[in-house]
Amino acid sequence: MGGDDPQDVADRERIFKHFDSNGDNQISSQELGEALKALGSVTPDEVQRMMDEIDTDGDGFISHQEFTDFAIANRGLIRDVAKIF
Repeated sequence: MGGDDPQDVADRERIFKHFDSNGDNQISSQELGEALKALGSVTPDEVQRMMDEIDTDGDGFISHQEFTDFAIANRGLIRDVAKIF
């Protein structure tokens, strides 16, 4: 695929910052759960499944790079989320 669409990049940054509520440049499972509650009902199991999928190095946090990799692979989902935040 070609280069990143500037709108996609801006959306990713905005969503990451929204999810990273304490500003430490990583998303914890608690932060993910809180942000997802804004999108509707989410169970602890669903949060854990998402952490398992996105946290590829298994350190318990979603780094900016892991989020970016996930967002690029799931552009449609990120665009939908961007409409909400």
